[in-house]
Amino acid sequence: MFSAEHLQDWIGHSQQVQDLLRAQPAQFMQATLDQTPSLKDGDPLPSLWHWLYFLEAARASELGRDAHPKKGGFLPPVSLPRRMWAGGRLTFHTPLILGKAAQKRSTIQSITEKSGRSGSLCFVTVAHEIIQDGQCAVTEEQDIVYREDPAPGSPMPQPAPAPDDPDVSKQVMPTEVMLFRYSALTFNGHRIHYDVDYARQVEGYDGLVFHGPLTATLLADLACTTMNKPLKRFEFRGVAPLSGLTPFHIEGRHAPDKISLWAKRQDGALAMSAKAEF
Repeated sequence: MFSAEHLQDWIGHSQQVQDLLRAQPAQFMQATLDQTPSLKDGDPLPSLWHWLYFLEAARASELGRDAHPKKGGFLPPVSLPRRMWAGGRLTFHTPLILGKAAQKRSTIQSITEKSGRSGSLCFVTVAHEIIQDGQCAVTEEQDIVYREDPAPGSPMPQPAPAPDDPDVSKQVMPTEVMLFRYSALTFNGHRIHYDVDYARQVEGYDGLVFHGPLTATLLADLACTTMNKPLKRFEFRGVAPLSGLTPFHIEGRHAPDKISLWAKRQDGALAMSAKAEF
């Protein structure tokens, strides 16, 4: 096991990757969301869809039990076994344009260990810059949380209720195909999204888990469609899992230049909260 002091050595670690923002992944994402695949070279990439690019291709032998890349390379070697994308904050400076190359610079910004109701936690914040044509297009802070395995038979924490006064609401019907396609588009091998036995028996969910980044993407798309403006800033926080392939709602309440957003589970619980500014 690595000590807290040793983990702090990872702060400041950085890496840079380059990718060509090809139109095909964006078209495939449109199809995954049941939209007509129409995006082409020269079009602006929708907000948060940069997560389809700059992907890590770890060898099969370099994967951990959950099929994420093993820790201790770029990310610190946190000993806690469960990894989740807890939230993030993004600023959009200029549109990313399809058909052009771009670079992503990533740096470990902070590592914080805490204790919660479910046991030990470790939060790792990674700062990203997406650069195209020599100009920073997107800055992002991504929060990753590592957790203990649940105790056998332990109940899931009771989440808070979602707001009940939306201006806009849309139902989402998750399917195995939707989860598979998004995992494939983001080269995300995390087994909670396709291996129901692993999701239930090892990580303690009641079924397959809907991707947090996909939930955030749906909320951002809802914000842009509702306001008919490009995003300037977006932040989101995962609160409770969307699991079991049950329908849920993405909702929002807007003011002139901003909108509060949330994902509401079928039981009325708050799954994700978000804010968008224009």
